[in-house]
Amino acid sequence: MNKEFIMQGGTPITSELATELRKLVFGTAAIPMRAEWLQTAFVFGAAPKEELAYGLRCPRNATRGLLSVVQGFILKYLLFSRKNSRNNTTDPLLATADLQRDSLFHALIEILRTISDKGKVTMVLPSEDEVFVDHSASYFHDTVTEKLYVFTLSPNDELEHFMKRNFKYFTEEETPGTLLFLYSAVLTRSMGKVRTDLDSSKGSPLTMSNHEEGSLMIVTLLLTGRATPYIHNGVINVGDENSYAVPQYGVLKRCMIGLLLWDIESTSAAVNQSRQPGSRLKTPNYPIWITSCTGHYGVIFNRNPDLLRNYHAESRFDVNYYSCSGHQILMTIDNRTYNEQALVMLERQPITPDSTSLTGKPGKDEALTAVGGGGSGGAAGVVGVASTSGGGASGASAGNDVVAKEESTLNTPLQRLIHTKWEEATISFHVQPSMLSYLFSTTQ
Repeated sequence: MNKEFIMQGGTPITSELATELRKLVFGTAAIPMRAEWLQTAFVFGAAPKEELAYGLRCPRNATRGLLSVVQGFILKYLLFSRKNSRNNTTDPLLATADLQRDSLFHALIEILRTISDKGKVTMVLPSEDEVFVDHSASYFHDTVTEKLYVFTLSPNDELEHFMKRNFKYFTEEETPGTLLFLYSAVLTRSMGKVRTDLDSSKGSPLTMSNHEEGSLMIVTLLLTGRATPYIHNGVINVGDENSYAVPQYGVLKRCMIGLLLWDIESTSAAVNQSRQPGSRLKTPNYPIWITSCTGHYGVIFNRNPDLLRNYHAESRFDVNYYSCSGHQILMTIDNRTYNEQALVMLERQPITPDSTSLTGKPGKDEALTAVGGGGSGGAAGVVGVASTSGGGASGASAGNDVVAKEESTLNTPLQRLIHTKWEEATISFHVQPSMLSYLFSTTQ
């Protein structure tokens, strides 16, 4: 027995737990999971103090969704959570070795605390040479799960001490750091609750996905604490006259970090809208969004903590897109044209008792709703305002030809993703067009 793990309160995994854990996460224990889960750790792609030193790096595989969420929480720590971060003149994105370690450490802990919801945290670590589950027809050895020790920890000082002591198991290259963290997240939530979250009637495992970079349920588990496939706000009861209504539990509260999604398979506008995250994910507490764009995961972020609290800040601002492939794109999002047109339309509205305040001017609520449509991610608040999507404008037939040409060349997957949040924005990419094509290809 591993004396160090025993002293830390660890107990060997049982055959029943190992089998059920594999089935819940991967669908079966009779065959091993995909190799990347056994070889991908949390590793930064650039040396300390260099450009992109803040970014995790990994090949394109099924761990990218999980890594992207952790990347989002790393950025939250670097940009907004560090002590004296506002008084520090150094660029936090040019992270030192200490900052890399600290940001990853706090990111993993914050995610586990979110999932535990003030309860106990369960973590797993592998023994080097001990095996607690026999190889059989129903359980195929994967070199990790059958060797695990299980630890139950309080979510505060005990968890921090444990992580500091065992941090290497998650960060050494070509080790199963991502798998250990995924198992820990599932056990912290509890397997019973994860089955309920997944809508157990469908029988889908946690990692089930049509995309190579991982499932949406892993992302929602780490972002919201619940492994739900539903990303709308609150609870929706689904049924018809022939059956009882069944509740679908979406996102129950506003998230620290958001989610934006655009899928090329959503050719229908109505279908695409039905798959969109609700406002609790589109408008998070911090201007950081995990993104899923045509099956590619990434992170979009802005450095201004008040971006989503200040309407004027959302008029024109820069955002960075980062992918764990090790690439970054800087964009400028401009909502000013839409906002100006919205104000003109408000001024031209006929004065009616329903649309005016007692002073004869548009009521405060109506004005805010109409003007804010360009930055809310919801439906446009003003009817008849020309769209600036793709940088085009409507007008004469020649102008329409120009618009069509611009939209065909500029309406990239990333641009369409941005427009799910800022519908009428003009987007300027500070990068060569070839990079946009490369990032969303199937080869990178």
